[in-house]
Amino acid sequence: MDETLEQRVVELETRLAFQEQALAELGEAMAALRLETARSAELFRRGLEEMKQSRGSFFADPADEPPPPHY
Repeated sequence: MDETLEQRVVELETRLAFQEQALAELGEAMAALRLETARSAELFRRGLEEMKQSRGSFFADPADEPPPPHY
């Protein structure tokens, strides 16, 4: 094999190895981000649910309140 051709093949193999490593790292990072996004969405959902429950006590329907003592 010609030396120049051999050098090109080695260079291409090296680049391919680095690209495969980078792709694996990106895949791991994406999986971690998916987990973090799922956790954040769950926390957000819980927060909204708690706000809905607490809002009910702040803005209660006046019809549900007992009449004042002077009635």
